[in-house]
Amino acid sequence: MITWALKRVPVYAEVFQEIVAHLRALEQRIDDIEKQIIAEHRAISVSRQLAGIPGIGPITASAIVAAVPDASTFRSGRQFAAWLGLTPKSHSSGGKERQVGISKQGDSYLRRLLVLGATAVIRLARKENASRQWAAKLLEKKAARVVSVALANKTARIVWALLTTGNAYSARSA
Repeated sequence: MITWALKRVPVYAEVFQEIVAHLRALEQRIDDIEKQIIAEHRAISVSRQLAGIPGIGPITASAIVAAVPDASTFRSGRQFAAWLGLTPKSHSSGGKERQVGISKQGDSYLRRLLVLGATAVIRLARKENASRQWAAKLLEKKAARVVSVALANKTARIVWALLTTGNAYSARSA
């Protein structure tokens, strides 16, 4: 049995070398695509404005600009956040209204990017910033995942406001 395994080792080594070479080629391709995205991000002023919001980087800003050509189609920031699937589902019965979880309907890629960005902001919640202070206060009462989704919802509303007004982001207004 051992001799069979020893005879197969060179075959396994070749297969693993092929896999490693393929992974390296994929990493290079990902780097190339990321450079293209960043170059496009720098060329578009709206994308650069969005990147000024805490939790939004070049990739998220570029994705928003690509997915939302006209933000004025949404009546409000809440409607935009609902389109992304970041608003709570509501269950009403007998005059009592309960909000449970988020709807998760809409653009899952943008929602994921916003939640990841919000999670990064929460990790840095110790630094002084309006949205970070808001997140730090909420973290005292709620679980980190709930706070990150709430902050993503808030960020989506800020994005809508910036896209519709054309103004630059100001931390004081967050």
